[in-house]
Amino acid sequence: MPSPTTYAIVGCGHRAKTFLDALAGPYRAHARIVGFCDSNPGRAALMAARVRKEFPDAGCYGAEEFERLLAERKPERVIVTVPDYLHEEYVCRALERGCDVIVEKPMAIDGASCARIIDTERKSGRRLIVTMNYRFSPVRTLLKQVLLSGMIGAVKSVQFEWRLDTHHGADYFRRWHRRIAQCGGLFVHKASHHFDLVNWWLGALPRRVHATGTQEFYRPETAQALGLVRRGERCTGCAELQRCGFRLDMSKKDYLRQVYADNEHHDGYFRDQCVFGADIDIPDTMNALVDYENGAVLNYSLTAYAPWEGYRVAFEGTRGMIVHTNVERPWVLPDGGLPPAPPEINEIVVQAQFGKPQRLAVPTGEGAHSGGDKIMLERLFGAAPAPDPYERLADARAGAYSVAVGLAANRSVASRRPVDIDEVMKGVARPQYPQATSSTDRHPFLEGAIALETGLLE
Repeated sequence: MPSPTTYAIVGCGHRAKTFLDALAGPYRAHARIVGFCDSNPGRAALMAARVRKEFPDAGCYGAEEFERLLAERKPERVIVTVPDYLHEEYVCRALERGCDVIVEKPMAIDGASCARIIDTERKSGRRLIVTMNYRFSPVRTLLKQVLLSGMIGAVKSVQFEWRLDTHHGADYFRRWHRRIAQCGGLFVHKASHHFDLVNWWLGALPRRVHATGTQEFYRPETAQALGLVRRGERCTGCAELQRCGFRLDMSKKDYLRQVYADNEHHDGYFRDQCVFGADIDIPDTMNALVDYENGAVLNYSLTAYAPWEGYRVAFEGTRGMIVHTNVERPWVLPDGGLPPAPPEINEIVVQAQFGKPQRLAVPTGEGAHSGGDKIMLERLFGAAPAPDPYERLADARAGAYSVAVGLAANRSVASRRPVDIDEVMKGVARPQYPQATSSTDRHPFLEGAIALETGLLE
């Protein structure tokens, strides 16, 4: 049996938990964590303590000690889960020291950073993977299969509506994500997932973006309208805590309390800032019209204060259409909490020209993101996975072009004009996506489909 691959984790906040649980759990026979690095020493020590039984020799390093971590611990792979604006620095330093890198999306938050990362990867001869977990869920892979089949012909129009609810969506406005300089706003931080899906589904690259973005809900005026007149700068100690449906009471959430509240004295970072703060400068209501090089046009919207969470995407082609609907969470409790977890609702309806709509038998994934996380982690950390015909592991070039749409959208919002992708992402080589095959009259994934007598969705 080969020796376990050695890993260092840089950034020990909540996002690191997915990778930590995988490496210390189902993949511990294939992996060994040798070090943790964070600007907050308490968080790094907490991560190390959580896996001390599996990895007793893992060391803790401060942000200023990253080079020492690499020199002393010699990790083969570095997992980067620091705030978005720091991705470029840690990714490039790890690549230059001979490490492969796994980085959370977005890969970076500006075009120059993306170009530098790609150039550093090329010069170093190492490999970078951007964790686009949405690609891996079985239902989204099935949608990719349908599109590859050519069944609906050439796609000309995509309508993509994504809704974040008042639990998940609100959380971006109480954390460091609330400042555009730290994450690029939701057009970059969150929507890079969605733009990557469309790029991958279509097997094409964006060409031009015309966007609008406004702050309609998470603002002081909304708090006033809700009668939250005595609110503080954070939930802890707020006089309106018990009346606010957006509250985050970390004293009742052990993991958040341990990671953040118990360690905030080290760096002054408050995980529970008020979602109606006057300092918030990212939009919560966004729309983008994206032209693709193959002639398709994407009409995209993102709302961060919806009563339910999920999305609807429709592909209009020259021979038919596909509608895919996802309901991740149908409602949120009035105190900002979560109801008992229901099964996700996923549906794909295919309708050929002059044919009845057919609801496909949708595969069910296990775990978060419609099963995408589990499959992605197996691809990242499992032993010798089989070749993937759908090329779901995103490389640096795909990471760059997922970010490019959001960067162009931000520039379009600021300038009130359409923005070409070349303005924000110059000279970056195009990623490779699986391309469409020739269509036939019948496809294997239609076996078991239900023909709908009336309407697209009953």
